[in-house]
Amino acid sequence: MTTDDKREHLRNQLCFSVYSTALAINRLYKPLLDPIELTYPQFLVLRTLWEEDGQGIGDIADQLSLEPSTITPLVKRLEQAGFVTRNRNTTDERQVHVRLTQKGRDVQGKTDCLKEALFKKAGMSDDELARLNKDIRRLLEGLTA
Repeated sequence: MTTDDKREHLRNQLCFSVYSTALAINRLYKPLLDPIELTYPQFLVLRTLWEEDGQGIGDIADQLSLEPSTITPLVKRLEQAGFVTRNRNTTDERQVHVRLTQKGRDVQGKTDCLKEALFKKAGMSDDELARLNKDIRRLLEGLTA
């Protein structure tokens, strides 16, 4: 088997295609997020809060398919940067609720370029990308059911 055969074989693996695509999207987004001082994981946390502010760490983790122990340091850094505040639940101190600050709300408009950049770089129509996203979501749901 030649080196080219091995690479072709790897490219035919769905897991590798999804992984490589995620890395490529992260590379595309990084120079757009750097000027607003956000990492991609921090952006994802903010996205969940833009959809519904005042969520608990566990709720954010569930939406992002991550562990709360992964979300906590992201939220701490977002708080240090002034994007969010963290408040302990007065009846259960184990629960921490995260709220957007004005800075956290204001930065949302500065991230619209991410979607535009993805659409432009992908060279696919809106319908094609929507269909692809739907298929990937269905795969994810099947794998996590």
